[in-house]
Order: sequence, then C-alpha cells, then structure tokens
Amino acid sequence: MRRLLLQFTAIATLASAVGAQQAKPDTAKKAAPPIADNSFLMEEAYNQEFGVVQHISVFQRTKEGSWAYAFTQEWPSPSQKHQISYTIPILRPDGGSAGVGDVALNYRYQLLGAEEEPLWFSPRVSLYAPTGDVKQGRGAGGPAIELAFPVSYALSDAFVTHWNAGGSLTRADNGFGKTATTRSIKGGVSGIWLLAPTFNVMVEAVASRFQFLTPTGARAEGTSYVISPGVRGAINFASGLQVVPGIAFPIGVGKSSGQRDLLLYLSFEHPFRTDPSAH
Repeated sequence: MRRLLLQFTAIATLASAVGAQQAKPDTAKKAAPPIADNSFLMEEAYNQEFGVVQHISVFQRTKEGSWAYAFTQEWPSPSQKHQISYTIPILRPDGGSAGVGDVALNYRYQLLGAEEEPLWFSPRVSLYAPTGDVKQGRGAGGPAIELAFPVSYALSDAFVTHWNAGGSLTRADNGFGKTATTRSIKGGVSGIWLLAPTFNVMVEAVASRFQFLTPTGARAEGTSYVISPGVRGAINFASGLQVVPGIAFPIGVGKSSGQRDLLLYLSFEHPFRTDPSAH
C-alpha cells in the first residue's frame, strides 16, 4: 500500500509539471486552476460552472475480490445554480456476476456559494431506477429516492473541509416476491490539504446505517464505518481541460474492522460552450 501511494505521488507530481507545460506562453504566469469537486467518497458542494461538463469514474475493489465501478456525468442546467447528472454503476458483488446496478438521476441546487466565498451548500435529490439484478446482488429490486445535503467550507487557502448528511427511502424487493420500504442514513466529513493547486492530500470518513430485506422478507439493518486516506493530482491544459487522477485506501473501522479496499479515481472536466457575457 505504501509503495502504491509513493508511486502515485510521483506520477501526480510529474503530471502536474506536464500540465503546466501545456499552458500557452501568454498564460503560463497565471495560477493553475485548483482541484475542486473531485472528492472520492464524499460529495463536494460545488456545482458545475456555466458551459463546463465533468465526467467522473470511480473504481473500488475489496481484498476479497468484489468490485464496483461508477460513471457519473455532471452538467450545469443551464447555469451553476442548477446541476443535473446521472450515475451508472457496474458491480460485481461477492458470489455474483458483473453487471449494471441501479442507475441514478440527480438534481442539485446551489443554495449557497459563489466564487471566492468560503461556504457552499448544494442540496441534492436523486431518483434510482431498479435496473440492477436483485438476485445477483446488484440492485435493491425497486425504485428509491435520496436526499443529500453537502456543505463545503474553506478554512484557509490551504485547507478545505466537506460535510455530508442524507438519507434514502427504497421500495425494496428481496428477489423472492417480498417487498417493503427500507430506509438508510449516511453522513461524512473530510479534510483536504492543498499542498499545491494541482496536488492534494485528503482524508475522508463516512458512516452509514441501512436496511435490507432478508429472504423471508423481514427488514434487517447493517452499518458501515470507513476512513479513507488518499491523494489526487491534476493535469491542466490550455484548452480548459482538467484531468484529475486519484487513489485512496478505504479502511473499515469499528464494526467494519477488517475492510481494506483500493479506490481509483479519474475525472475529465472541460468547457463545452462559452459564456456570452464574457465577450
């Protein structure tokens, strides 16, 4: 694990240097765009700016060999006040085969926050379609709605913290004809140290309590407690494209003790139109 972390640190540092070389001569002296809206397990409260789209891939693998991949695409609609996105998960749970999980459609409203302000707040609502195979362990078997309340606060130019809280209701199916409404709650906090605009060290802590249906149709409860140290770097191009790779090691604590995962992150963020007011 330590060797992987050192290797990624070297790669991210090199990537930052390469990105700086991509700048045009007349813009080389400008500060590199900092990394933002690129947490791994947490949700940062920064909506997409006008004319900018983000493509996010997250891959997480357990030491037992199961894995989950999620692709998310975020769009301003049409401005930073309103953001729509969708998430498509591909899962391979323990004892199951790989396939699509429950797809989510998300909407976020930028209630607080603007450029140079330290406090941001963007409540989100998500709808989940039962596209995953419940018998293979890839879905809940029914639709779900989720509310989330991400808050981001910059303590200084070098340290940013993020806070999440939320919950969901799911019309679950156990795969044997039994259905019921299940509930979940989730919260988390993270601290990000901006060693440089294009290289950050981060620690995320996430806790959740959730219900699921047993084969008899009864509700059962589970919990998850994870602390995840990681790093992320950025490659900035003169075209406006920012590429952010990242790596983290989620570690289970408390009742989740023994969990040891590997998480890989990759984001592409770029403009797709220009703001008429800028001309």
